[in-house]
Amino acid sequence: MPIIKNFTLPASARLLEVPDAPNAKLFLAFISGDDVITKQPWCPDVRAALPHIDAAFTAPDAPTVALVSVGEKPVWKDPKNIYRTQWNVNNVPALVRYQRINGEVSETARLIEAEILNKAKLEAFLA
Repeated sequence: MPIIKNFTLPASARLLEVPDAPNAKLFLAFISGDDVITKQPWCPDVRAALPHIDAAFTAPDAPTVALVSVGEKPVWKDPKNIYRTQWNVNNVPALVRYQRINGEVSETARLIEAEILNKAKLEAFLA
């Protein structure tokens, strides 16, 4: 399945479009923005995790993931950053799974930083 790079994040997780189907999941990967000079993510943990995210979500039967940039480093470091305050993201990268539970969209799992590099954890997270 695809990796969505131009995803418009709603105001809150409750407004995410997760199908009502049993076991339907939506995955979001919160990543750092690109450095203006190197054109690479400014966060070394994101640079390390992206190949694992790419491999996991480009496999033939893989689910879809939407990449969400938390911005450049000064924006991300602001304690009032919307991803920190509205989405409870305090680490990048953060790979988050959302599902519909009793009709409400809820976060059901999260991997952060080096956890994404652990193949067994990542496979269990996707299952």
